[in-house]
Amino acid sequence: MELVLDIETIGESFDDMDPITQDAVTHWIERETDDAKERASLLRYVKDGMGLSPLTGEVAAIGILDVTKDKSVVYFQAPGENFGEFEEDGVTYKQMNEAEMLLSFWSGAKNYSTLVTYNGRAFDVPFLMARAAAHKIRPSKNFLSNRYLGSQKYDAKHVDLQEELTYYGAMRRRGSLHLWCRAFGIESPKTGGVSGDDVAKLFAEKRYKDIARYNVRDIVATRDLYLHWKQYLQM
Repeated sequence: MELVLDIETIGESFDDMDPITQDAVTHWIERETDDAKERASLLRYVKDGMGLSPLTGEVAAIGILDVTKDKSVVYFQAPGENFGEFEEDGVTYKQMNEAEMLLSFWSGAKNYSTLVTYNGRAFDVPFLMARAAAHKIRPSKNFLSNRYLGSQKYDAKHVDLQEELTYYGAMRRRGSLHLWCRAFGIESPKTGGVSGDDVAKLFAEKRYKDIARYNVRDIVATRDLYLHWKQYLQM
């Protein structure tokens, strides 16, 4: 059974961090440049990237899609709201806190033999594993056992489409999910006017459902790209 996965993340506020933590994530800037403008630019880069690490960020939404059943579910955070569980355009949405999302994901993931992602080996799966550990939740499967698909365990395979489409880094330019979708005539998740870079802003604006809906577009595009790869490129 194949499960498509994509996550959206948000970061802590840099200004709310203690001084030791602030120094831990910015000390390298002084070694990079003596120019004040460049330092300010790098500091902004750090602040904007808090959600890219499980050490300074958390999960805002987890989207999953069962390829065989063509059924999608999105777990999403919405602090202060009471959306509960609802359906929209055939997708089930479930409001949860981060711990509940992680527990639900890892409980369901054990029933699947193949995980499908785009850049999930470098980002989504390690992020989910680290955040699960932060909540004292043990991941149910190791979808990072081996980089190469042919050497992975039969019941815990991970098809990272970025790895497969670029032949494990053989291609100089990897390309984004949007570019691969565009090249193969697949609708890009960016056509909805939202990208991953917008998630933190949307979360701050309490537009939680917009994040969840964007997450759906990501998993649908990843599913379609997977089926295209499987039909035309899988060897």
